[in-house]
Amino acid sequence: MAAETEPPLIVISGLTKRFGSFTAVDNVSFSVARGEVLGFLGPNGAGKSTTMRMLAGFMTPTAGTASICGHDVQSDGVAARKMLGFLPEGAPTYPEMTVLGFLNFCAAIRGFDGGERADRVDHAIGLTTLAGVRLQPVETLSKGFKRRVGLAQALLHDPPVLVLDEPTDGLDPNQKHEVRTLIARMAPQKAIVISTHILEEVDAVCSRAMIISNGVVVADATPGELEKRAPSGKLDDVFRELTQPKAA
Repeated sequence: MAAETEPPLIVISGLTKRFGSFTAVDNVSFSVARGEVLGFLGPNGAGKSTTMRMLAGFMTPTAGTASICGHDVQSDGVAARKMLGFLPEGAPTYPEMTVLGFLNFCAAIRGFDGGERADRVDHAIGLTTLAGVRLQPVETLSKGFKRRVGLAQALLHDPPVLVLDEPTDGLDPNQKHEVRTLIARMAPQKAIVISTHILEEVDAVCSRAMIISNGVVVADATPGELEKRAPSGKLDDVFRELTQPKAA
């Protein structure tokens, strides 16, 4: 008897977002299974962050649906967000809090207390290499360290789905390597979406790449398959061909 196939952990269907007469995201559909790392690529203003916010339940779509582990993010939002670790663009925090205080606060909101809360926070600090700055106020940290604090809060509850908007923004090369290694280590047990404009990130950690331009998905394949579309074999050439405005 064949093993039962697990349904995708992320399912997006016909997702659309309009702001007045402007369509930021236009009828986007895709799914992501456990073990997949999807690189969600596009130029600035393509609709990446808007799609991520709708998937995370922080923005209401004009049309379409998104679900996480079978929970609709609009009609069953609390259950959906329990399954989600979300690193938003900018990773908002309470800047006057210390790193440790902020992560304890986030863990408390997630419902952890006592020894379990302490263990969760310690583990997230270890994963993101924040031990050296754990007692510093968030506002005193560099952009790269703030990004890692945002990543730590997304990992606190060990969710099966991660949605990471520009996870290595502001990090130096060593820090980027650390975060990419962490993502690769977590990948077999999770469905991960990484929104990025850094093409090397896709080659480094993604098993699949999707390119969005002007709110529309224009490519969805493995990085290797996409690279074959260009004579040069370079992903950046494929990216430019699919996203640059065509000459009149």
